[in-house]
Amino acid sequence: MAAFGRWKAQRLARADCSRRGALDERAAGVVRLLNGRAPFCTTSSCSGRLVLAEGGAAESAGVPAAIPKKRCRWLLVAHEPCGRADVMAALEKATGDVVFKFEPFVLHVLCQELQDAQLLHSVAIESGFKNSGITVGRGGKIMMAVRSAHCLEVPLSHMGKLMVSEEYIEFLVHVANQKMEENARRIDRFYKHLEAALEAAGGVSNSPSTDTQEVHAVYVRRRKRRTVQTQDVLPSPEGHNEELEPGDDPEGSLDIFAGITL
Repeated sequence: MAAFGRWKAQRLARADCSRRGALDERAAGVVRLLNGRAPFCTTSSCSGRLVLAEGGAAESAGVPAAIPKKRCRWLLVAHEPCGRADVMAALEKATGDVVFKFEPFVLHVLCQELQDAQLLHSVAIESGFKNSGITVGRGGKIMMAVRSAHCLEVPLSHMGKLMVSEEYIEFLVHVANQKMEENARRIDRFYKHLEAALEAAGGVSNSPSTDTQEVHAVYVRRRKRRTVQTQDVLPSPEGHNEELEPGDDPEGSLDIFAGITL
């Protein structure tokens, strides 16, 4: 318990290494709520975004299946709904293969005890983040990932040539904006449900002590109300394809998420 507290203090004292250098406004409430509780430490987050990402030419049939984030150029990044004109203006700068994406809210939280992670997992599932999961490393570190499959990824151009009509791009932008709005509602639900669950658990508080039996009881009561898939290691959603490996230091494993938080 003392070791977790020291690690958390060191982690939170670090400078924000993301491109933006600060928390996304929509995710800030959840992050601060969790970091204000002794058993939790957030390691990375993104509130959700619309992205135009350009990479090299695709190797098969001219279709860019997946552009690695570390080797792509960002033509457009928006954390709020955008318009067709924004996308078209960004596409004018394209010389390679471009993919249009919506990436939903993602949050990684190091947890002190398995019961703490179970409580957080229960709240995430209840709030609509169905792809959430818990990873336990060989060293005993417990990582909870809040994720959903509420994604969108569509190739738009190949070697700088637009492969779809402007009408289709307008339709895609409309769909992506709807997903962005639903993503915001899920974040709001997650915050409200998390706040209520932490209050009900009582022992999960700002004090260093944690009544893990009480927290576990809350988790079990929530689980009985519905049927949910196992919360062991769940597959990573498209767009976030580097995940914590067993035994890895979550700090190092999740650097990619810190790097893409804008």
